[in-house]
Formats: sequence, C-alpha cells, structure tokens
Amino acid sequence: MKQIARASVVDAVVDQLRRRIHNGTWPIGMKIPTEVKLIEMLGVSRPSLREAVRSLVQLGLLETRQGDGTYVVAKDEVKVVLQNVIRAADSDEVTAVRQSLDLLAAAQAASRRTDEDVADLRAALEGRRAAVRDGDIEAFVDHDVAFHLGIARVSRNSLLGSLYQSFEGVLRDSIRHFNYPVVVDDPSSELHERILLAIEQSDAEAATAAARGLLEAHLHNGSGPVAG
Repeated sequence: MKQIARASVVDAVVDQLRRRIHNGTWPIGMKIPTEVKLIEMLGVSRPSLREAVRSLVQLGLLETRQGDGTYVVAKDEVKVVLQNVIRAADSDEVTAVRQSLDLLAAAQAASRRTDEDVADLRAALEGRRAAVRDGDIEAFVDHDVAFHLGIARVSRNSLLGSLYQSFEGVLRDSIRHFNYPVVVDDPSSELHERILLAIEQSDAEAATAAARGLLEAHLHNGSGPVAG
C-alpha cells in the first residue's frame, strides 16, 4: 500500500510540473526553481520530487545540467517522441508522410483561413524573397519554415499542426543543406506563390494541386525529399 501511495504522489507531482511547462509558466530555456523551493511549493518529500523530475527528464521536457540546475528544453513530450522517430526513420518514409501532411494542410488552410492568416503567410514569403536577395541562408530557412508551419497552423487542425511541427528540425536541416552556404536563387518562388494564392482564394483543390506541384518540383530537381 505504501508503494501505491508513493506512486500516486509522484504522478501528482509530475502532473503539476508538466502543467507549468505546458501552459508556459516555465517556458523553454528557463531554469526551474531549486529543489528546496519546489518541495516548499508542492509540499512533497525530496525523493518524490526527484523521481518526478527524473520522469520529466526521461520524457524530454527537462534537462539536468551538472552544477547548474534543471532547465525546460521542450514543451510537448509527444513532439519530442515524434521528432526522435522522424530522425531515425528511413528518408523515403519521411518523404511519404511529409507529402501527405503538406497536401492536407494546404487543403484545410484554404477552407479555414482568415485575412490575417493570409497576411502572415504573405509576410513569410516576402521575408523569404528578401533573404534570397541578401544571400542570407539563415533568414531564408526561418521564413521558409515559417511559411510551411504557418499553413499547418492555418488549417486549424491541432493534431496536424503538432505532427507538422515534429518535422521542423528535419525541414530546417534539409533546407539549409541544399542551399548552403548562401541562397543565390529561388526557383520554387512561383510555386510557393501559387499555394498562397489558392489559400487566399479559399480554393482547396487548387491549394492541394499547388502543394503537390511544389513537392514534385523538389524531388525532380534533386532538392531533397523534405526541402521547402
């Protein structure tokens, strides 16, 4: 019975700590309060607190740095797991899933977008073009990723958005790899514009076709399976 009670306390502490991470009370990059302060805040024993923290470290939400403290490194444990799975997956499998997500995101974004959403996507493309003019690879990556993640956000499909965000690291690496060290051309600019125009016109069929065209162009040109 004591073991069951102990487990219940640890689970409760895990839930409380996780809630602070999920709701942004402890944002990514923040060092969480010291062990002494947490024990005082939560009214639990040191062993229960340490076990709860270890659980969140194993989930990938916290990271303990020797001699420094414990930091928040992720907000969503599901995203952490998916990112690890994606990194370990075969590139063809990653391509197939990304293709499916891109087409679905474009179609749903066209059906659910607002004028503000369109303006945000337009700003991402304008930033993308400016990065090409400046030959700024990091800015190019940032704006390209913002455009694609933005489409997933505009879809208003929370599950799709979470899945798509899991590809962010792979997407960034791919875009950077195929454009490094500087961006000197943007052959897919017109295709990105077609996607945005279809979303702006709330044409789900045209948005799907434009997204498919972009994917086919990248594969045909050897830009890599997940480049933006």
